[in-house]
Amino acid sequence: MNHFYLLKPQYRLRGYERLPYALTFPKKGKVRFLKKEVFDALSLCNGKIDVMLPLVPEDMRAIIDKLEQEGVVAPCEQGSALLPVQEYKKYPARYIRMAHWSITGGCNYKCKHCYMSAPDAKYGQLPHDTVMRMIDELYECGVLSVSITGGEPLIRPDFMEIVDELLKREIHITQIYTNGALVTGKLLEQLDARGIHPEFNMSFDGVGWHDWLRGVDGAEEAVDRAFLLCRKMGFPTGAEMCIHRKNKHTLRETMKHLGEVGCRSVKTNPVADVGEWRKNGYETVGMDEMYQLYLDYIPQYYEDGMPLAIQLGGFFMALPEDPEHYDIPMYKNVKDPERVTMCGHARQVMYISPEGRSLPCLSLSGMEVQEKFPLIPKEGLSKCITDSFYMKMIDTRVSEFNERHPECRECEYLRYCCGGCRASALGTSPDPYDLLAVDEACCKLYRDGWVDRIIKRMHEIRPEAKM
Repeated sequence: MNHFYLLKPQYRLRGYERLPYALTFPKKGKVRFLKKEVFDALSLCNGKIDVMLPLVPEDMRAIIDKLEQEGVVAPCEQGSALLPVQEYKKYPARYIRMAHWSITGGCNYKCKHCYMSAPDAKYGQLPHDTVMRMIDELYECGVLSVSITGGEPLIRPDFMEIVDELLKREIHITQIYTNGALVTGKLLEQLDARGIHPEFNMSFDGVGWHDWLRGVDGAEEAVDRAFLLCRKMGFPTGAEMCIHRKNKHTLRETMKHLGEVGCRSVKTNPVADVGEWRKNGYETVGMDEMYQLYLDYIPQYYEDGMPLAIQLGGFFMALPEDPEHYDIPMYKNVKDPERVTMCGHARQVMYISPEGRSLPCLSLSGMEVQEKFPLIPKEGLSKCITDSFYMKMIDTRVSEFNERHPECRECEYLRYCCGGCRASALGTSPDPYDLLAVDEACCKLYRDGWVDRIIKRMHEIRPEAKM
């Protein structure tokens, strides 16, 4: 009896620089990196090789049996063949899991805190043909997922053409970041017809204060409508809340309200002192004040029944579906910090600015240092993510940081902070280009005892919960 196997059609054989063996699942934007022996076994699952032949080692047949149990391969008729798109392809770049892409620098709102001065379209937007070429480059470099943002991405008249080109290139769309004003039933129907239901992540900046920050009357009513519409039509939603001196008292009420309109998660951060906020001289909330606000809210969150998942900056995170655990996002706890990079997140997720600049994260937008990062339309994405200032930053090691700051090497908290966040550090550094600046917010979290206070507070209100 012959035994032929074929890789299931949803999977692709791929490889990246330094990671040559991978199995991707484009529809979900997932990748599984493989040992060479597993990849070699998969290579036999092409419908042409009888795996029971004596020349096929027993251990390789065992791997194929396991892959069949996992649903990766299936028995087939002799002569079956892989689809052309499934065949092995080696990408000319390092692995980047996702691109967070600002497809426009323009907006239909007049937000007082806009880091990119979107009301004035300071960074403009790339023309349609350039955007199409960049999608092709994302595909050729093996980027599996994209989240779409702006400005306000829905103002682009070619928005659905961009969606279609991403889908054509098997690039998974995870999220659409929007102010909600242009979220309509027609838009959701168009996405549903394409078989996708990305999360709509919408800004909501405090009950009663959203209009003020967004600079448009009726903004709060519009985003509430969008949340409810998404819930009705089966689209998940998330939110981002920017906290400032005027709206900080609404934190508890805002969280409850977002839960009521179907929002499943929210991330909060203080308004950054960049862009329009700095231009207009508005006052930010200090670190101690913000941390105390977060600490005071934690017991209220549990009293209110954990209405949605929360991430209070790098201070605290909790999920309703896992009520017996919580997290402190800035708490890393690595055995040997000298060997790790300072930002693991940026090694897998890149940000593309409206003018096509390759940045480690969105938080660097509006900072002077962004001008040092490469432009994809000029340099090409492959070069940007293999040999550029972008790679220099995301490859920065804690060991380099410690050479600059020997006092940090001796700090008892180094294994937990690993030097902190580079964007946060640059935001307070007197040298706007210093990649090795100290993250004052992270230092304060540890040295001023805020981590200990979080743990103590959680022990008081939920002693069974573990970090």
